[in-house]
Amino acid sequence: MKTYNIACIPGDGIGQEVIPAGQTVLAALAAKSTEFRFDFHSFDWGGDYYRRHGVMMPADGLDALRPMDAILFGSAGDPDIPDHITLWGLRLKICQGFDQYANVRPTRILPGIDAPLKRCTPAQLDWVIVRENSEGEYAGVGGRAHQGHPIEVATDVSMMTRVGVQRIMRYAFKLAQSRPRKLLTVVTKSNAQRHAMVMWDEIAKEISAEFPDVHWDKELVDACTARMVNRPASLDTVVATNLHADILSDLAAALAGSLGIAPTGNIDPERRYPSMFEPIHGSAFDIMGQGLANPIGTFWSCVMLLEHIGLTAPAKQLMQAIEAVTADPQLHTRDLGGPAGTAQVTEAVCQQLHNK
Repeated sequence: MKTYNIACIPGDGIGQEVIPAGQTVLAALAAKSTEFRFDFHSFDWGGDYYRRHGVMMPADGLDALRPMDAILFGSAGDPDIPDHITLWGLRLKICQGFDQYANVRPTRILPGIDAPLKRCTPAQLDWVIVRENSEGEYAGVGGRAHQGHPIEVATDVSMMTRVGVQRIMRYAFKLAQSRPRKLLTVVTKSNAQRHAMVMWDEIAKEISAEFPDVHWDKELVDACTARMVNRPASLDTVVATNLHADILSDLAAALAGSLGIAPTGNIDPERRYPSMFEPIHGSAFDIMGQGLANPIGTFWSCVMLLEHIGLTAPAKQLMQAIEAVTADPQLHTRDLGGPAGTAQVTEAVCQQLHNK
């Protein structure tokens, strides 16, 4: 029996509720198998850790994560700590420290969910957004000077490198090639950003020559928001910069019904380091501790985790269990307009796994 070591970092807010739920579901899946098991390694990093130690995670935290097969992450964000400290001190420290340069966010309308696009069938909204996850607008290049004075200046520089753009484009084209429609949309803003985004466009064209069977087009990011609403069936795989994809993927999740159901994977495609999987909903302190958090985004992130470590059949079983639960409106959490809580949804998914 193979043992997979999974690092669990609940982080802040409802992350402390949905990550234990994710562990429960993974344990239920493993209980049915004689071929694999999970060892969960918990790390109490986040806002509470910051209040005790002045940092979001220890200086040698990456060394503790390095031997893991994968990381299950909750959320980073605390109303009493500036957002740039919580983000850069934990989530981005892991993403950049392990060069998880491909952020992958699948979106589709799950059974039983009433999505806001009334003229859209579930088959017409089945997307994967690939987000460049290591540079661009979130490269961290910039600074402030003359703070508090009329001449104060603050800069954030969007930095793109040829190797960074090449590798995310190649990843996106490969992903599009693996999907039935073999369709890729490259999101840009090169009409206004005439240096880095023009290079982005040029490299997309160069990489496209390696994938002659992939049909691709280019869309300005502002036009893409309208296209997602008005012509969802025209999209399949989408690749965008760090900032653009961050925004578009939240819109995508809302169009599919709720941010509470949306998963993401922070992937090191070369598998030099562990990849990290997380729901995209954030810490949601307003509902923390009330048992209201939707764990579906975490469960779907667990599906991505299983696929990444090679457990494709268990991943399919878990996705089927998730879909069976979302098909029942009585098992919808409040964000989906239903009466269920975190524990009830978790129990229902485990029961589905037990019955399979």
